[in-house]
Amino acid sequence: MSVDMNSQASDSNEEDFGVNSEDEEDDDDDDGGEDDDQGDISTYYEGVASDVEQQGADSFDPEEYSFTCLTYKESQRVLIEEVNTVAAALKVLPAVAKLILVHLHWQISQILDRFKSNASLLLSDALVQPSSTCRSVTAPQSLQCGVCLQVVRRDTLLALPCQHSFCKACWEQHCTVLVKDGIGVGISCMAQECSLQMPEDFVMPLLPGEELKDKYRRYLFRDYVESHFQLQLCPGADCPIVIKVQEPRARRVQCSRCSEVFCFKCRQMYHAPTDCATIRKWLTKCADDSETANYISAHTKDQCSKCKHDFCWMCLGDWKTHGSEYYECSRYKENPDIVNQSQQAQAREALKKYLFYFERWENHNKSLQLEAQTYQRIQEKIQERVMNNLGTWIDWQYLHNASRLLAKCRYTLQYTYPYAYYMESGPRKKLFEYQQAQLEAEIENLSWKVERADSHERAVVGGEGELSASDRGDLENQMHIAEKKRRTLLNGFQDT
Repeated sequence: MSVDMNSQASDSNEEDFGVNSEDEEDDDDDDGGEDDDQGDISTYYEGVASDVEQQGADSFDPEEYSFTCLTYKESQRVLIEEVNTVAAALKVLPAVAKLILVHLHWQISQILDRFKSNASLLLSDALVQPSSTCRSVTAPQSLQCGVCLQVVRRDTLLALPCQHSFCKACWEQHCTVLVKDGIGVGISCMAQECSLQMPEDFVMPLLPGEELKDKYRRYLFRDYVESHFQLQLCPGADCPIVIKVQEPRARRVQCSRCSEVFCFKCRQMYHAPTDCATIRKWLTKCADDSETANYISAHTKDQCSKCKHDFCWMCLGDWKTHGSEYYECSRYKENPDIVNQSQQAQAREALKKYLFYFERWENHNKSLQLEAQTYQRIQEKIQERVMNNLGTWIDWQYLHNASRLLAKCRYTLQYTYPYAYYMESGPRKKLFEYQQAQLEAEIENLSWKVERADSHERAVVGGEGELSASDRGDLENQMHIAEKKRRTLLNGFQDT
C-alpha cells in the first residue's frame, strides 16, 4: 500500500523524461480514456457528488481540491520561468538560481525577501558561495591536484568559488560516480568539510557521453520537482506527469495520464481523514505486526457456518445485544487502570488495542474488495440491459452511482481506524468515535440497500419483477445520508 518515494522518480522510464518523450506522451494521453476498466472501483469519486449534492452549508465538500496535471514540457516551462525570475532579481546565473530555489523549496517571495535583507547570508545558506566564517582559501600556487597528487597543467585545474582546486580528471570521476548513483542536485565540492554545491553548468561539461548527461538532466528534473512546494511527480509506474497545486495540502489528486490516485502531500495512497505522518506509522506497524495479527485472528475466533444465528460481522457479538447503538463495537474500550498493572499486562493490552483496530481496518478492506465485485457485476448488468433494450444508461445510473458511493464511503471509513488508534483519549476522540459509528451504521444500511436493489434488478432481467419507485427513492435517500455523514466527519477531522 505504501509508495517508494525515492526510487519511483529515479527509476522512471528514461524515455519518458527525455527530450523527445513528448510525442509518445501525447499519443498516450489521447488513448488513455479508452483503456480505463469500467469495473475499476477507483473511479468512485468521479461524477457521484452531483447525484447526492446537498444545498446550503451541507454542500461544502471538504475534499474539494484544485490541481493541474502538467506534461514534461509544461512543467519544464514552469520551472524555467521561475528560474529566470530569480536569476534576474538576484543577478546570478540560472544554474546558481536553481540551487537557491531548491534550497528554499521554490518559494520566490521568501527568496527575494531574504536577498533584500542579507544577500550574502542567503547565498551562503544555499551553499552557492563560501560562508564568511569559513577559512578562506587562496588561489593555489602549486600545480598539484589535491586528490590524485599529480602535477598537472594549470589549465586543467578547476575550482568552485571556494577555490578548492582539483584536476579535471578527478572532477570528472567525482561527478560520474555520483550521477551513476542517481544524484542530481547535491553534488558538492571534493574538499574535506566543504559542502559548496556544484551548479549544473559546472557538472555537465565534466560528464562523458550523452547517455550520462541525459540521466543527469532527468535526475535534476526529479530533484527540482520534488523540492518544489507546489509540484509532485505522479507515483504511477513510468508516468512523467507532474501535479501542480496552488496550496500544498494532504488532499486527493489523480493523474490524467495513468489515473493513479494519491495524496498530494506524501504521494502515498489517499488516506483521509488520517494525516500523512500517522498513516506512515500505521502502515509500518501493520507491516511489522501483520503475522501476529493474522495468527491471533485465525486462532481466537469461531463462527458457525450452519445455524442462522444473527451476529455483528465486526465484533461477532450477538446482534440482539447491540440495541439501537449497534455500532458501539467500533469504539475501543480502554482499561483506565492499565497504568497501574504489570508491564506484561500493559503489553497484552497494547496488543489487544492494536488487534481491535487492525481487524476493523482489514474487514473494511475486504468489504471494499467484495463491493468492487458488486460494482463490476452491476456494470456488466447495466450494459446487458441497455443492449437488450431494457432501458437506457440513464435509467440504471442510480444503481451505478450507489455502488460507487458505497465504495467511496467505506474507503473513508477504513482510514478512520488508524486515526482513532493514535488519537489521545478525551472529548475530541469521543466525538470522532460517535461520528465514525454514525457513518458506519449508514454505510451498512447503504450496503444492504445496494444489494437489495441489485437483486431486484437481476430479477427484472429474468422477468420476475422490478424495483418500485419508493424503493429507488429510499436508496437515493440513503446515499444522501451516507455522504452527508462522510462529509461531516471529514469536515471536522481531516488534516489541513
